[in-house]
Amino acid sequence: MSTASEVHLHDPQTLYRHWEDSQWSPWEIDLSADHAQWAAMEDRTLVSFVLGSLMVAEERITTKFSGLVGADGSEEEITFLATQQVDEARHMQFYARFQDEVVSEPAAIAAHVERAREQTSPAFRTIFDEKLVAAHERLVANPGDVAAKVAFVTIYHLILESTLGLTTFEFSTRFMEREGILPGFVAGYTKIHHDEHRHIGYGIWYLRQAVGEDSDMGDVVRAALRDLLPAVAESLKPPEGADLSVLGASAEELRGFALDGLTRRLIIIGVPLETL
Repeated sequence: MSTASEVHLHDPQTLYRHWEDSQWSPWEIDLSADHAQWAAMEDRTLVSFVLGSLMVAEERITTKFSGLVGADGSEEEITFLATQQVDEARHMQFYARFQDEVVSEPAAIAAHVERAREQTSPAFRTIFDEKLVAAHERLVANPGDVAAKVAFVTIYHLILESTLGLTTFEFSTRFMEREGILPGFVAGYTKIHHDEHRHIGYGIWYLRQAVGEDSDMGDVVRAALRDLLPAVAESLKPPEGADLSVLGASAEELRGFALDGLTRRLIIIGVPLETL
């Protein structure tokens, strides 16, 4: 097995080149089958919860990102981060289009977000409406503060995109593909998933660089994780009244998948989970 130091991570310039080769449009996805299936779906509780959570999360991570683009970094890094902001806006547009054409009536994105927010848990709101927003505001106020940047990337890339995002994708798309439902959503979400892997690659690259250059930054990563992990664990629970068994996975399997991924990434960064 390779050690953490032997794991190859793409640098921002390479990630930028990958972005140039990976363009897609939120309007190229065929949602006609999804519209018909949604109208015939008897129990939408769990699916509505997933769709609503994604709508709210994507709005947050789109509008609370510019501080990272404006933070100190090389030209290559800033260029890549500009592409990530474009990606996030594209993802938000896809989720909004799905709400317009499948779930509800056409409306402004803010209206979809507000309706979807009613389905989210207090733990979810703590993560996205409090912790993410506060970390972003700190970075905007202090663009040269390395600790502020490390804390933001830990929350954004390591927790939101990696731990929560990859877990949600794994189990929700596995369920939808098994049941043969919402093929257009799965197609669009899969493209989003490919984009997110690029973003996560940057986050792991940056944190490993930062921790390697200054061991105190490891403590910043640990502090952010200790502060956020209880809410993360709580947010992985299904909504009240939802039958999690339809996913074909237990709550323990969801948490195990999330924890395994986080553990692997922390080893690469140089901040093993057992040191938290």
